[in-house]
Amino acid sequence: MKKLTTLIIGCSLALVAGAMAQQDAVTSATPVPKKHPHGQAARQARQEARQANQTAPGAEAAGHPKAHAGMKARQEQNAPAAETNANANTKANADTTAAPNAQRRADRRAARKAAMNNQADTTTTTAAEKTKAAAPAQVKAQTAATTTAAANQPNARPNKGNKAKKPDTQVVQKIQSQHANFHAQARPQQVQSVKFNANYSIPNSQNWQGERYSVFQSYHPQRHDQAWYHSHYTRIELIAGGYYFFNNGYWEPAYGYEPSAQYYAYDGPIYAGRAALPPDRVIANVQAALQETGYYKGEVDGLLGPLTREALTGYQTDNGLYATAAIDEPTLDSLGLDS
Repeated sequence: MKKLTTLIIGCSLALVAGAMAQQDAVTSATPVPKKHPHGQAARQARQEARQANQTAPGAEAAGHPKAHAGMKARQEQNAPAAETNANANTKANADTTAAPNAQRRADRRAARKAAMNNQADTTTTTAAEKTKAAAPAQVKAQTAATTTAAANQPNARPNKGNKAKKPDTQVVQKIQSQHANFHAQARPQQVQSVKFNANYSIPNSQNWQGERYSVFQSYHPQRHDQAWYHSHYTRIELIAGGYYFFNNGYWEPAYGYEPSAQYYAYDGPIYAGRAALPPDRVIANVQAALQETGYYKGEVDGLLGPLTREALTGYQTDNGLYATAAIDEPTLDSLGLDS
């Protein structure tokens, strides 16, 4: 019996030893695969992806209903807060956007207003500078146009309204004394000379009624040589760069008398008064009298230029006279200078 047991044990051991030897041989013969770094990184990435899927909202579909239920509960719990935060962020963004927009609109309005004010100031300043810098001849030319328009209104009638202030007798005597030896000088830069026009006639003079205005109605410029003038008129004088002849109480330009002396500030008759003064003295007295009454703002230069004619128009209109813009008999008498 013992022998049999021993034999069985020995056989078993032999079988075990043989099996172990065979296994070692197989292990030695089978090549061991090498670890590849890229394979390990891939396995690690797949493992992290599986872990992420387990915690993602779709965990329930992957077989994790409990995890999904817990996450869903947390999402529902955090939803009001998230919505509140979103609304707050939206309102904050809107306020942040609206504030700059409102500020930009206010800035644009202020800029437009400032531009308009600057433009108005610039326009006003430019107009003032142009007026100040205008040449005297241009200013007087504009005044002449205004005076002519006022004096040459069709169907002009005397103004029967309030009488304007006239210089008193003492002032008139002082004016006449001051200009007893007055002699005018040509000033072509300040008062431009008129040009001879044989067809010229004084506008609207046909509307001035009365014998004392007839000389203006019949006036036409004439050009002759010295012999002709001396054969027709006894008094011819050189006044402020131009020759004048005296005709029935009026001075008129003697065009053609001397080609080198053709300066005339006014083309028309100038009433000389009862004293038959030279035209420049008459004009100087009228200018001074109009200064005293506030109508004339220019210089006393003895030239019947645009500013003087404008002052005459204002005085004549305010005193119920025809606006001839010239020195006529009614105007000189009204000023107290017809002596």
